[in-house]
Amino acid sequence: MLKVEETQPVAFSAALIAKFDEIIGRYPEGKQKSALLPMLHETQAELGWLSTSAMDKVAAHLDILPIEVYEVASFYTMYFLKPQGKYMLEVCRTGPCCLVGAEKIMTHIENKLGVKEGEVTEDGLFSWRGVECLAACGYGPVLQIGPEYTFYENLDEQKVDALIDDLRKK
Repeated sequence: MLKVEETQPVAFSAALIAKFDEIIGRYPEGKQKSALLPMLHETQAELGWLSTSAMDKVAAHLDILPIEVYEVASFYTMYFLKPQGKYMLEVCRTGPCCLVGAEKIMTHIENKLGVKEGEVTEDGLFSWRGVECLAACGYGPVLQIGPEYTFYENLDEQKVDALIDDLRKK
């Protein structure tokens, strides 16, 4: 499993800071905190995840308390609070998908990648996790792969193997 020290200092690119300023400019005076979600998205896109140090810098840029950023980032599952692989495999784990094999798919992914849910493969390419409904109940089991969030339906172990092999070739 890949290890990354969360206490490493973080530096934002000039392009990210400019993007922050553009985002903040979308909101009326006194309502800049409304820029928090898109700023977190941009930060995660640049860094791959949201470390405490990165969230502190976002808070400082918005002139809000760090806890205000932590509360938001920890509430939404689209924000990663620990390092993730280049590709995030998300398997729907709700009832309809489980009835048609989602749990078997998750076990297969764990075995194929050699990491447990939420961990990162040694090469840094993959992470995986079970997620709530992906809104394709009639086509399960389903999987989406980030960062592009491509969507795959009617999965079986062979289809998952082919997807992982294709991602390794990229």
